[in-house]
Amino acid sequence: MKSSQKLREKHLAQLNFPSAKTRALATNLANALPATDLASKIALLGELLRDPARFIEHQRLAPLAKALLAESGQILDSQEIELGSPLPFRAFGRQHIQQAAFEQMREAMRLPVAKAGALMPDAHVGYGLPIGGVLATSGVVIPYAVGVDIGCRMHLSLFELPANHISRHKQQLARILQDNTRFGLEGEFDKPFDDPVLESALFQELPILKKHHKKAARQIGSSGSGNHFVEFGNVHLVESPHLPGLAAGQYVGLLSHSGSRGLGASIAQHFTSLAAQLVALPKAARHLAWLALDSEEGQMYWQAMRLAGDYAQANHQHIHRRIAKALGIKPLATIENHHNFAWLEQHGGQELVVHRKGATPAGKGTLGIIPGSMSTPAYLVAGKGHPDSLDSASHGAGRLMSRADAKARMAPAVLRQELEQAGVVLLGGGTDEGPHAYKDIRAVMQAQDELVEILGTFQPRIVRMDG
Repeated sequence: MKSSQKLREKHLAQLNFPSAKTRALATNLANALPATDLASKIALLGELLRDPARFIEHQRLAPLAKALLAESGQILDSQEIELGSPLPFRAFGRQHIQQAAFEQMREAMRLPVAKAGALMPDAHVGYGLPIGGVLATSGVVIPYAVGVDIGCRMHLSLFELPANHISRHKQQLARILQDNTRFGLEGEFDKPFDDPVLESALFQELPILKKHHKKAARQIGSSGSGNHFVEFGNVHLVESPHLPGLAAGQYVGLLSHSGSRGLGASIAQHFTSLAAQLVALPKAARHLAWLALDSEEGQMYWQAMRLAGDYAQANHQHIHRRIAKALGIKPLATIENHHNFAWLEQHGGQELVVHRKGATPAGKGTLGIIPGSMSTPAYLVAGKGHPDSLDSASHGAGRLMSRADAKARMAPAVLRQELEQAGVVLLGGGTDEGPHAYKDIRAVMQAQDELVEILGTFQPRIVRMDG
């Protein structure tokens, strides 16, 4: 569709839509109409406004007609889609998963579009789908089953440096982390970085992306708050055919965890709101509203999601390039993976949309990194391609308690003492991200030995977080 023929909210000025919700819905639905010029779209919406009941069965505009009738009090709100009995799913490490997260996954498996699912041992309650939940659907994508921090990822650089390099150069390495990282809401560099991802035509073609382009440009190369980090650590690798060119032994590693920053959050919120307008679900499942992949809305989300994933990857690449330059040495190898994403994959002879919200892709031989906490190991793994997990594994240890509980249960001085005993220097961060707030990563890894093979460990030594 030519951009000149796209309907914008400004074109609705002469039409008396009663709310922002119906204006936004009218814009999106009208643009999905096949081969209709701008004037025809406006005329059709005018007819709908005059007599919405006439459009109640319209193939494309029925949701708008129902919304208008509901706002005028002529009918109850759009009829909710009925949920079925939950499909069976495998919960790996069930003993580590709270009942609330398990029930949340059961609710997702009641969706009429659900085809398969799995729960990872790090799972805990999230919005819509639990963090650590994997959900496969047919023909639709669910924005909140992807998550808010779209394309959040892990990135590991391996350097051929002596095993004692970190202990001998702690102050220098801490300064390198401080100088070359930015975190949180105000995380920006004085001089923004150029990157090809910022030149994507989608930033001009999709209004939601165009609106956030300047902020994305300012934040590129930075990290989020919460559990996001950049850290130096000691790496031990075993000999493995999955790591060609890397001998077993000790390395210095740089590990980062972050995502698509404000860009991904804005995409998630926009398209979740749009999906909720198009698909009426019971209250308990409302965050799981979907967009059909063959609709314009679904394709817009899919493209925006992929761009957010590319943007998240670019953030990590800038971080690792800057720090490698400051170290004066090039990495031997880099390994990365992301979560909070949806993939089109073949499972059971069907093409399915596989949502991994806080879950690591673990197809046979696929490399990934599963972190613990600021003082416990991260694991370099190769997937085993287990069909019951939909080729997935956990994305970390998983939270054991909320941030508020974690703060209440440990004083900062006690955390500092624990980290000192573990040989960890913490720059920023707080007790809400302390090791006590997380499940035991060793137990989580044991619970998923069917899913991944451990190729190495990363022991944090200098940890940089927000704050």
